[in-house]
Amino acid sequence: MKEIIETGTEELHARLDKEAEEAGYHLNPDARHAKDLVSGMLVNEKRYGYWACPCRLATGDKEDDLDIICPCDYRDQDVEEYGACYCGLYVSESVIEGEKSVAPIPERRKPPEERKGSEQMPTTIFSLPLPVWRCRVCGYLCARDGPPGVCPICKVKAERFERFM
Repeated sequence: MKEIIETGTEELHARLDKEAEEAGYHLNPDARHAKDLVSGMLVNEKRYGYWACPCRLATGDKEDDLDIICPCDYRDQDVEEYGACYCGLYVSESVIEGEKSVAPIPERRKPPEERKGSEQMPTTIFSLPLPVWRCRVCGYLCARDGPPGVCPICKVKAERFERFM
């Protein structure tokens, strides 16, 4: 099984690197670190059936772990604020260019007792807990504290976003 994981790691790392670059993201330039994380994702896929972040404790309940399936719900904000996502698989452009060092990243994921039942959808759009941001170029919408650094659809920068609601 170790050989299968190692072969799969090389292939998945290459695929994720290509997809990340096409989407305006970057994998960690420390290839050994990035491949170790990819290997952990493959182990979790065999274990649970999905790519749970190898740096977090997955429950095995996909519904409960949706927020930590790679790329996790916390990636964009972590990369913008700290230069990397929690596990360090994705890094910012400024880290790639050597302009910024990766800072310690706090865990954003709520503990299990706080997650239970907290995912209920609001009854109206006006009760969203976060502002909605709209890409003026392609119309992509996201609900978060601020706009993403790069639109995942059309790759424009944060300044092309407007507050939607």
